[in-house]
Amino acid sequence: MKTRAISQLLDDTEGAYVLEFGILAPVFVLMMFSLIDLGQLVYGKVLLEGAVEAAARDSSLETADTTTSDAMVAATVKNILPGAKVTSTRTSYYDFADIARAEKWNDTNKDGSCAGGETYVDENRNGHWDANIGQSGNGGAYDVVIYSTTVTYDPLIKLPVVPGFSGNQTLTAKTVRKNQPFATQKKYGSSSGTCT
Repeated sequence: MKTRAISQLLDDTEGAYVLEFGILAPVFVLMMFSLIDLGQLVYGKVLLEGAVEAAARDSSLETADTTTSDAMVAATVKNILPGAKVTSTRTSYYDFADIARAEKWNDTNKDGSCAGGETYVDENRNGHWDANIGQSGNGGAYDVVIYSTTVTYDPLIKLPVVPGFSGNQTLTAKTVRKNQPFATQKKYGSSSGTCT
């Protein structure tokens, strides 16, 4: 009698689906939420890249309005990432070869920085030696401009159990453009200074 009861119990499959669903449902729900969050991140990145390219192109023209271009980038991104904080910067250079280059100086002590009475040429005309010759802003005709945008947003779905998806997300986009030849390019400064 006992063996027959045990045999019937082992053959009984009622309720097995509920148990299987209980085991698989949390994994499935977590996967769905992860895909939604990842989709928002990827779509936001694609929109950001496209908007930054368009803004950089518009900003390279003589009629450039960088405020309007930055506002367009922010509006585009905020369509998919509501409440996002968008910050944009522009750094201009005379030529591509100048990107991240220091102003010329006589590095007599070979320490890589202008100090201790060494003299320098104030190529960017700001009154002091710079380790990066770039100037903040959109520059002028023919100048090379690095346009960078950073977006910080709060994801729609926070997943505390998934590393990297539990807090704010940050997206960045950067592009380089050469301004159109709408005027004569401003040359390097030639005045000298002394580093202290």
